[in-house]
Amino acid sequence: MPRKARLNLVVPLGVGVVMVGASALALAGGGGAPAGAEIRNVAGQTVGSLQVEDAGTGKSKITVNVTNLPAGYHGFHVHAKGVCDPTSIDPVSGTPFFSAGGHFDVGGHSHDHHTGDLPNLLVGADGTGTASSVTDRFRVAQLFDADGSSIMIHALADNFANIPDRYRNAAGEKGPDAETKKAGDSGARIACGVITKN
Repeated sequence: MPRKARLNLVVPLGVGVVMVGASALALAGGGGAPAGAEIRNVAGQTVGSLQVEDAGTGKSKITVNVTNLPAGYHGFHVHAKGVCDPTSIDPVSGTPFFSAGGHFDVGGHSHDHHTGDLPNLLVGADGTGTASSVTDRFRVAQLFDADGSSIMIHALADNFANIPDRYRNAAGEKGPDAETKKAGDSGARIACGVITKN
């Protein structure tokens, strides 16, 4: 009996973007089984879900669905630790979910080249949003290092450290300041989900 060929198509949805980074081609690790997260706000209410799966050829597909969030663009990143404690407060900025650490990164990149940097998440006036993107910056298996990883939604849009030279930082130098280089001025952490294997 002849075998049927199977074709997998990846179609970006919503504001999805295919992200490509040359340095990501050097990342080690295999694809891995699907992973996901239940995303909760500071009050512990579920506001969304995340799915991460192998997209083939060393890429991962990220799909997110959210509800009951403020309208507009939100910074959306994989963070370095799999701990989403809303009572863990950043002593400098006062933002919750400090327990999740900084952006997930393999190789010491700066923002917007962190391994976990993803396109902004657009939420509509009704508080809902859906997005899908494909990245070659990480593979599913890499999300499960010794301390795990989490997905984070921020209060503001991520500017991806895209600050023209006409702007000055606190020291009077041209270009982005330290905060912009760290997280793209995406503001407070408003929702977080620990990434687990499905």
